[in-house]
Amino acid sequence: MINNSNSKSKEKALLIGVIHGELDEQIVEDHLDELRLLAITAGAEVVGNITQKLSRINPSFFIGTGKAEQIISQAKELGVSLIIFDDELSPAQLKNFINLAKDVKVIDRGALILDIFRQHAQTKEAQTQVELAQLEYMLPRLSKAWSHLERQMGGIGTRAGAGETQIEVDRRLIRTRISKLKRDLIKIEKERETQSKRRGNVFKVALVGYTNAGKSTLMNAISGANVFVEDKLFATLDTTIRSVELNTSHKILLSDTVGFVRKLPHHLVATFKSTLKEVVDADLILLVLDASSTQVVEHYNTIVEVLKELGAERHQTVVIMNKIDEENAAKQLNFLKRKFPEGIYLSALNNLRINKLTQKIVDVMDKDFQTIDLLFSYKEAKEMALAQKGVDVLERNYEDDCVRLKVKASRWRINQIQAELNK
Repeated sequence: MINNSNSKSKEKALLIGVIHGELDEQIVEDHLDELRLLAITAGAEVVGNITQKLSRINPSFFIGTGKAEQIISQAKELGVSLIIFDDELSPAQLKNFINLAKDVKVIDRGALILDIFRQHAQTKEAQTQVELAQLEYMLPRLSKAWSHLERQMGGIGTRAGAGETQIEVDRRLIRTRISKLKRDLIKIEKERETQSKRRGNVFKVALVGYTNAGKSTLMNAISGANVFVEDKLFATLDTTIRSVELNTSHKILLSDTVGFVRKLPHHLVATFKSTLKEVVDADLILLVLDASSTQVVEHYNTIVEVLKELGAERHQTVVIMNKIDEENAAKQLNFLKRKFPEGIYLSALNNLRINKLTQKIVDVMDKDFQTIDLLFSYKEAKEMALAQKGVDVLERNYEDDCVRLKVKASRWRINQIQAELNK
């Protein structure tokens, strides 16, 4: 396992990007900037980037054979122990690099993200999900990477549980472990469903967005909750849910889920589906973007793709442009407003225009609101008091033998009141 303290040197890493197809040099450089942040989050020291332009992908090394040899040689000269590809390497390509690189580890973006998730998994659910994703990712690469893993004994991309553990077991034992983890996740998912039922029919709002877009900060701004916030990619993996009263008649359940990132490994999306179920079950999705990022449109497209994979692409969505008070955001604000004219532009950190967002949520909820007339005798004071909770009382008329109320509330609250009165 890598040690991030200053007393020990960090694992030096070299990043590799390939210009091909629709990817031009600028796009690849932007992608490598993100890969650099991921590598730093994992605990590496990035010493440089290398790119190659290809007309077609080399099935042996992804990049050209000569370039592969040059990169390995350069890595050894720089004292680099880790080479990270921004693109996914096939098991065969990984095997070839292992044979060529000897003492230099070669991993791809997927392995790096899995490693970060393993470091940040705190709860039993997150740890189970990440271990399952990591084992499924490594299984087809295991036999071909066996001796290399034995030499590595851990480090970025092969952390304990996906490095040391896999050395000691064979494919059959790994498959047995995968089966057990899947059974554990089914139990966890059932527990989550039970918790969800207990929360009833409250209007559900889910925050989704690119990692480090400020979702947790926004959750704190809306709810006043003290949710962990750190300026790092994937600072938290666990879904946080808070009950929030926007006003006397509008109550929501607000959830903050794991952040998305470009090329999120399929195994991670699959295993985190139980955690991301809060998104699928949401009545409203707040899609949070970093307005100061030059890749904000690509980030939006990435999130939309993940929502499609989750089956939540048709949910009602509001685009949130966060961090508008940062200098880079000001430079592209006019462009963003043309691109996302219906978006809400705010700063969660400085509590700027949060009221516009809460009003938007109220407006969305009001579309689902109903108005009904209720009649109570003076003996039904308790029932009348209960019926006025969580609603807007539009009219209250006291007559000789009864009290007439006209109330406005969400459909679920109206149904709840009617069920109570019909007991």
